[in-house]
Amino acid sequence: MNQTAQTSPRARIGALLQGNARQYGMAIALVAIIVLFQALTGGLLLTPLNLTNLIMQNSYILILAIGMMLVIVTGHIDLSVGSVVAFTGAMSAIMLTSWGLPTVVVIPAALLLGAVIGAWQGFWIAYVGVPAFIVTLAGMLVFRGATLAVLGGESIAHLPQSLRVIASGFLPGGDGGLHLLTLGLGLAGSAVIVWIQWRSRARAGAHGLPVQPAAVTAAGSVLVVCVILAFTYALADYNGLPLVGLLLVALIAGYSFVMRSTTMGRRVYAVGGSERAAALSGIRTRRTTFWVFVNMGVLSALAGLVFTARLNAATPGAGTMFELDAIAAAFIGGASATGGVGSVVGAVIGALVMGVLNNGMSLIGLGVDWQQLIKGLVLLLAVAFDIYNKRRVGSGSTLPVLWPRSGRGSGGPAKGGGGARDRDDVERAPV
Repeated sequence: MNQTAQTSPRARIGALLQGNARQYGMAIALVAIIVLFQALTGGLLLTPLNLTNLIMQNSYILILAIGMMLVIVTGHIDLSVGSVVAFTGAMSAIMLTSWGLPTVVVIPAALLLGAVIGAWQGFWIAYVGVPAFIVTLAGMLVFRGATLAVLGGESIAHLPQSLRVIASGFLPGGDGGLHLLTLGLGLAGSAVIVWIQWRSRARAGAHGLPVQPAAVTAAGSVLVVCVILAFTYALADYNGLPLVGLLLVALIAGYSFVMRSTTMGRRVYAVGGSERAAALSGIRTRRTTFWVFVNMGVLSALAGLVFTARLNAATPGAGTMFELDAIAAAFIGGASATGGVGSVVGAVIGALVMGVLNNGMSLIGLGVDWQQLIKGLVLLLAVAFDIYNKRRVGSGSTLPVLWPRSGRGSGGPAKGGGGARDRDDVERAPV
């Protein structure tokens, strides 16, 4: 009898929980924060109207957190995203008002502008070898100055409804009563997530990997279904799912699939785990890093469009401190400061933790000074917990515990090498 068969279900569950303590811990913390503020606000936090506001108010931070997670997984940082949000939002407003371009042209043009900005910064980081901290710090100053220049220090307001609907519109079909389309999407989403859970469990078992007992998986599926249906019911009781909420669902699902099930996602993890080892295994590390920053630029532009649409104006101060919110969301959600570890869902959970904290503290009338203090302590504790968890498990690998099964081909994780980086050796390696 093999060792897996001899292991008791309790021991297997304990091993899975121990290996993923950061992810489970943040999810539990999010639930605890929601319960706390639901009690402190007298039930206002989870009202349909406030849930809708939570989605709309935090949509651009969620978008940035997804891109920032990829950047941090590769072992870099991006301090320029707030300024890029402001600059792309300003250029979008100028194209709409001064140039008279239609929204269907402005949106792809803004995303292309974000890609160009990301490519510019990615070139200096990946191919020239300038540290990302320096490049993006320069970008933060450059694009903030460019925003002030193109706006002339003034705001551009009263944007077309075709743009504002992105951040303030809802799915069609809200004619009073429950929004049936939102409920249908909730049912469909629940079914897909349950199918993915059981399919992943079956594939893991087929490869001889440890899996949770069927009862635990079933309980988790029931819990997920209940949470999703309760959330969609609350939204359906108001105006239905906001359009920006549908955009977020698509981004989360798409990026989760890319990071867990594609060669590109495995390469990102491998570069962050050990850039030198990844290069020696045949991964083009510079190109991977370059495209991660291009992706960050596109998502920054998308966040700029959403923020400008919600504000109904492009302002010189737009995007201030957004980079810190995105970085905090990624770290709170489980990304490691040393790279190689992180997930899209974790980044979303981290952003929701920050969003619920902001919203809950505002509802109970807590001052901005205390809000900043509490958010800073939450970030510090989250990173400290990450360091403590690494020391406790004593693992020498920086790769995520739930690594996608990839150990074949050039996209697989490269073992060894620790976290050390030697760019000269990397660039001389055959790629």
